[in-house]
Amino acid sequence: MFDITAQDIQVYLTLAPGLLIALVFHEVAHGYVAYMLGDPTAKSRGRLTLNPLKHLDPIGTLAFFFVHFGWAKPVPINPRYFKDPRKGMMYTAMAGPGINFILAALFAGAFHLMSLFNLNPQNALYAVAYYGVFVNLILAAFNLLPIPPLDGSNVLAYFLSPRAAYRYMSMSRYGFIILIAIILLGRYTGLDIVGRVIVPLVQGLGALLGVPL
Repeated sequence: MFDITAQDIQVYLTLAPGLLIALVFHEVAHGYVAYMLGDPTAKSRGRLTLNPLKHLDPIGTLAFFFVHFGWAKPVPINPRYFKDPRKGMMYTAMAGPGINFILAALFAGAFHLMSLFNLNPQNALYAVAYYGVFVNLILAAFNLLPIPPLDGSNVLAYFLSPRAAYRYMSMSRYGFIILIAIILLGRYTGLDIVGRVIVPLVQGLGALLGVPL
């Protein structure tokens, strides 16, 4: 069903470290900010850990490699603990993409450091750093799409009226279906919405970091 070549396997192996770090830190950032704002839910369930086994969703991880779209187990958040639930949810949502942007900058720094010391460009560490930048920027940019339950929806909901925000966030039950529909729409038609929004953004951010993507 899937035609995977030796080159594909090599790419996956060099992509895996950045992907693992990106997904784990993304979820931990959500949980940690929620904890700092008074919500102990993630901590009580053992999710404030860098142990990837606590965060990775097997199907979501495999999906990333086969259809270039994946996910981790969402960190449980209870906004009732926040003094200001709407603002708390916005800050918690921003933490995930925020840490991915920071990680992308760190991977870019490693990429340039290896160049500075004239490390052989064929070295696998170059590829790990390169894909570390790519994966973190993709994850951050994709999660900022204002489609419930992605992080961008909680940011946008903060600026809506309470009633409008409630109606908007009620779309979360259909969010996964909407995302799959958008991806398939871009793959099998010329209306590649994600490609026209996400790819230019990621390429632009990569250029700012000095890493051509």
